[in-house]
Amino acid sequence: MPRAFRLMRAIVGTDGDEAVARRLLEEALLTEVDPLLHAAFSLNIDISTALERGATAFGLTFFDVIPAGSGSAGPLRIERLADVHFVRATTLGEEVAYAAPDFNGLMRLGALHDTDPSLTRRLCIVPGAALRQYLAAAAAPDLLVAARQGLVRHWPSATASLELTLGVRLAFGALVLALVATLLALPYLASAWAMPAWAAVMLLPALIRLASLFTPNRATAPEARVDPQDLPLYSVLVPLRDEADMVDQLCRGLRALDYPAHRLDIIFVVEQRSPKTVAAVRRHLGDARFSLVEVPHALPLTKPKALDFALPFCRGEFVVVFDAEDRPEPGQLRQVVNQFRRAPHLHCIQARLVIANGRKGALPALFAGEYAALFSVFLPALGRWGMVMPLGGTSNHFRLASLRAIGGWDAYNVTEDADLGVRLARRRLSCGTSSSATYEDAPESLRVWMGQRRRWMKGWMQTLLVHNRHPRQLIRDLGWWRFLVFEIVVFGMILSPLLHTGFLLTCLFALVIGRGELLRLDLWAASCLSVLALGYGIAFAIQIVGLIRTGQMRLLPWQLLLPVYWIAAAWATLRALVDLTLKPFDWIKTAHRPVSDTARRQVAAE
Repeated sequence: MPRAFRLMRAIVGTDGDEAVARRLLEEALLTEVDPLLHAAFSLNIDISTALERGATAFGLTFFDVIPAGSGSAGPLRIERLADVHFVRATTLGEEVAYAAPDFNGLMRLGALHDTDPSLTRRLCIVPGAALRQYLAAAAAPDLLVAARQGLVRHWPSATASLELTLGVRLAFGALVLALVATLLALPYLASAWAMPAWAAVMLLPALIRLASLFTPNRATAPEARVDPQDLPLYSVLVPLRDEADMVDQLCRGLRALDYPAHRLDIIFVVEQRSPKTVAAVRRHLGDARFSLVEVPHALPLTKPKALDFALPFCRGEFVVVFDAEDRPEPGQLRQVVNQFRRAPHLHCIQARLVIANGRKGALPALFAGEYAALFSVFLPALGRWGMVMPLGGTSNHFRLASLRAIGGWDAYNVTEDADLGVRLARRRLSCGTSSSATYEDAPESLRVWMGQRRRWMKGWMQTLLVHNRHPRQLIRDLGWWRFLVFEIVVFGMILSPLLHTGFLLTCLFALVIGRGELLRLDLWAASCLSVLALGYGIAFAIQIVGLIRTGQMRLLPWQLLLPVYWIAAAWATLRALVDLTLKPFDWIKTAHRPVSDTARRQVAAE
């Protein structure tokens, strides 16, 4: 105990008194928190400062980084990187041991130094974030291979890099265009007996969404507050590229999470070719919750490849992905932990994504309606039905063991979480949803929106193609009902904007050119107008219900512009078909801007 008190006294610093050191040490021991972390968070000091004070007290050497040019003295096992706290490296021709110890480890090293003072030359104390940066650089070649080929080795028939050959992509583009042209032309070419089958095909995606409206909305039930000692370690992956302006906002939001600081393992995953973003993150690494993994510049330049690169560093029982613009509700992690514990059959929980800038104009308002329908109505219904859930791109919470068991993300799929939702379903690992919200901002310019939508559409096409390359195996994995719903939902995402836009334009053209002939309705004309009306009616209904559930009823009038929104979505789909053929793995980056204090207060008030 005298050595522990001596160490805590050193961490508190020369200006602190013995009473503070004694109190912090007792609190840490009673709550079973590492005293080093407890002191750093309680005193609001950098973990580097706390470590340096402790190392100095015991006569040990401290560096805030492992010197550049230090080479690993031995091979690194990438599957065990999360557990590494000590490495040997060659620095300036000398072998040096670099350690990132906890409080007890620092005491043991101090005791070892007392018996062997020469340890000062052979051992160096470094912060955990510095050790993780070194490990990422030293193991980068193996980590890149694992990120790009891990799923190929684990599940080769479910990876876009092998299944999306040029012939497959060309055939799919031709099939989509031919199918759209056929469905648009049938009312003019086919006999009346074909109308029921045609109407059924046209309305199936809308009818599934209609059924979701009648699925009860069960918000996650509040529970008694769990003692911090009973909460597990939670890993948070934050992939970034060219997002230097977003880092300060991100760190504020992550620090605001209502979760014990010593139980958070927050990893910023930043592309090395974004030096400004790397520098912005490094300014925050004094916080013991934060660490940085730099991803080397290598194809494919995608978010899932970066996530796979960083996955071996995750230490938590659960892991979540937050994007640059995300502002999760403070209680989200606690709520999801409770949900996982109540439902051990769940392996992934999708939090509710809510658009916060819907009042900035027509485009954000329509985007907000689309998100409200998807994350507050449709995905919760799919989860309760036990169907395939095309996950959103962020705020996905996983059991870390389950995520690793299915091979992580597909580095070549540009809607990686939609694909991951299919693979989870194929392995009979259930997904659910949470009513806890993560706030995002929608694109406010058509150019940015178009780039994002092209990527989404291309990713859904990739997912559909990859998993249908071996249809018999897909049916065996999913079962007939889930297979059919999956096909209808994903094909509907791709075809619906094209078909509804085609019919809308056809009706307008006929109304102008036909000189009133549409007033004499035959069976086909009545069917076309009914399909068009039902499709838009169900879309309106699900977005209205979603906006009501998210408390965004002020955005309801903007939803009348949905037909125009779908015309833009149809153009994005056509461009995505071209991208799929010519640039199948190209990632269109969405630009983000920090949220003003005024906008943040408006969201909080609502």
